[in-house]
Amino acid sequence: MDTRKSRHGRSRARGAIKPITIAVLAIVACLAVASWFLIIKPHEDMLSTDAGGHPSTPVNLSQQQTAAPVNVEAMSLNDLLAEARKAMNEQRIIAPAGNNAFEFYLKVLQKQPGNQVAADALRETFPFAASNVEQVINQREFTEADREIDLLAKVDPTNYTLTILRSKLDAQRKTLDEEQQKQLDQQHQAELAAQKANVDKAAAQKALADKAAADKAAQQQAALAAQQEKAKQEEETKKAADTTNEVAAGNTSSGGGQTRDAIPISTIRPRYPTSALRNNQEGWVDVQYTVNADGSVSNVQVLGAEPRHVFDNAAVDALRRAKFSPAMRDGVATASQQQKRIEFKLSAAQ
Repeated sequence: MDTRKSRHGRSRARGAIKPITIAVLAIVACLAVASWFLIIKPHEDMLSTDAGGHPSTPVNLSQQQTAAPVNVEAMSLNDLLAEARKAMNEQRIIAPAGNNAFEFYLKVLQKQPGNQVAADALRETFPFAASNVEQVINQREFTEADREIDLLAKVDPTNYTLTILRSKLDAQRKTLDEEQQKQLDQQHQAELAAQKANVDKAAAQKALADKAAADKAAQQQAALAAQQEKAKQEEETKKAADTTNEVAAGNTSSGGGQTRDAIPISTIRPRYPTSALRNNQEGWVDVQYTVNADGSVSNVQVLGAEPRHVFDNAAVDALRRAKFSPAMRDGVATASQQQKRIEFKLSAAQ
């Protein structure tokens, strides 16, 4: 009797378990169906749309014509989810600002913090959004990159991907700063080079002008010196001619018995010593010399000089080069001695 009761109890227990199992299976099935329609199906629709492709595919935001909702704050949860799905289908995952899936899903969570659909969607699309942010960083749109990184931080503030993105953003900013600084340096160097070229050109032109002026002045000075030398030669020639004429006239008037001293027929012009010119020295030399019967000069001796030994050689050399009409004794040329002071003046040397 006891055995029959125990078997009957076990049969009743097994019968009670079956309805519970069925109920659990039904709940699981419902959740699966809900997940299909609310999460999986929207993603499959997104991937199969004509604008399709992978959510990580770059999108040209400037070509999107979808207008942002007028008043997002007033939209219901269903409207926000619909806008979010639409944005996902059009690959507006995290941009443009105010009209992207991330902001719509975040607005859903703001209105209903426990909304599983929005939370799951944000978690699943986080890697794709991060990929888009990296593209924006590489394009050096730093303001947009900051905005998108802030959106990612609202979804998962501790995600290590944010650290990587911020590091890349800082590196790109640093690279851009270095490139800009390099361009500024190159521009500055080019300006300095241009300035130096202008200065060098002006200096070269001035040097050419100065040289031309100096050459012209030198030519004028040379021409003036040539004229002065020519005038002196003409004067010396005239004096020599006058002396010769006087001698001839004397000879004619005396009938061949003329007596006179030696007469120079060329101007005695000593060469001014270079050292005296350089030191601005002036002086004189007293000399004694013999005028031979042929008019040449010999036995030149220095009797005195001031300053001593400065102008001596120049005076002696000048007399040796001088030409005389010899002294006459009863119409006969004869040797004679003379003395002369030769002066050296800077004014005459110039």
